[in-house]
Amino acid sequence: MNTDFIKGVVVPILTPIDAMERIDEARLRDQVDYVINGGVSGILAFGSNGEFYMVEEDEMERGLKIMVDQAAGRVPVYFGIGAISTKKCCHLARMAVANAAAGISVLQPMFLKPTYQELYLHFKTIAESVPDVPVLLYNNPGRVGYTLTADLVDELAHTVSNIVGMKDTSGDITLTSEFICRTRDTGFKVFGGKDTLLYASLCYGAVGGVCTAANFMPELITDVYNKFIAGDLRGSLEAQFKLNPVRLAMDPASFPVAAKDMSMLRGRDMGLPYRPTLPTPEGAVKEGFRRSMASAGLL
Repeated sequence: MNTDFIKGVVVPILTPIDAMERIDEARLRDQVDYVINGGVSGILAFGSNGEFYMVEEDEMERGLKIMVDQAAGRVPVYFGIGAISTKKCCHLARMAVANAAAGISVLQPMFLKPTYQELYLHFKTIAESVPDVPVLLYNNPGRVGYTLTADLVDELAHTVSNIVGMKDTSGDITLTSEFICRTRDTGFKVFGGKDTLLYASLCYGAVGGVCTAANFMPELITDVYNKFIAGDLRGSLEAQFKLNPVRLAMDPASFPVAAKDMSMLRGRDMGLPYRPTLPTPEGAVKEGFRRSMASAGLL
């Protein structure tokens, strides 16, 4: 299985919606072009910032078709799966593959806290439902309440042939390094999942990052990666230091409001989050967005 394309900055693309809470096709197509022109190496449909938890399955399929069509082979489009049920995950995986997703990304089940063996069988079963397609694990303990362990990832990487990589959003660089260290003999591809740790993840051997802020400042995120790959470590680190205040300014806002608000500040209307009654940040929080973005030369 060729996994050479699994690398670089992958954007968990925002899902623009209209007043009827349907995906806004024109805005989504424009966002696909924007991030590709900004230098990203891949698009993750319906990741956390893509609000997978709010989108109905038929809309997910429609959105994926739009993204694949608009990307037109310029970059791979991955499909994010965040369902709890193994059966539903398998169904979504097959749907994604039928619609030309280049790979799938699977979040560990939320709300539940499965045992080691239950998690192993969960991921193994999903991967076996799409045996010819690359499967990436998605570790996000901050959202689901527990982490994937290095032992589990090690076993999955060595025993399930099409589980070929992961995104680690733990923010624990020691854990990220363990994922990389234990699987490096298999060609397993680890992405950093924290924008602020892209440089650090690359130093340990990550193949790239899945970066939220690539939705509204792709040129700065990709600068970290491109300079690192070119051997300009000092330049890469300086780019990391430049973007970090912008990314950290997002934290006082309710997830995932900040990414859409920061996009708006750059003149990119991504619509409201899928919770239309949720107000966007105002006052000190929004001023923090503006100040950090202005300091980074984004406004």
